[in-house]
Amino acid sequence: MSTEVKTTETVAGIPVAGIPVAGTPVAGAAPVAGQRLLTGKVVSHKMDKTIAVSVERLVKHPTYGKYIRRTTKLLAHDETNECKEGDTVSIKPCRPMSRRKSWVLVRVVDRARPE
Repeated sequence: MSTEVKTTETVAGIPVAGIPVAGTPVAGAAPVAGQRLLTGKVVSHKMDKTIAVSVERLVKHPTYGKYIRRTTKLLAHDETNECKEGDTVSIKPCRPMSRRKSWVLVRVVDRARPE
């Protein structure tokens, strides 16, 4: 008799080690090494459990070579409604939660000053 330790669960004979089980929190999980992480500023927190994050990037002009600042507004899931406008946050991609929301809040990098 061999004593083997099962390290992965199986459902119908298919290993499901890396697949999240229903009811487990996917949002806010630790980022995986090499996974895309973006940092931006919260521009709106008026929706429930959703924040709008403005992410800036520099793009080189094809003709003149000058770097131009471009912004993208992304919707991210904020499970605990902890973010306020002006906060600097880190977000990572996740499964689509709605038509425009497919990012999740990882952490708040810097809090906005209270007015």
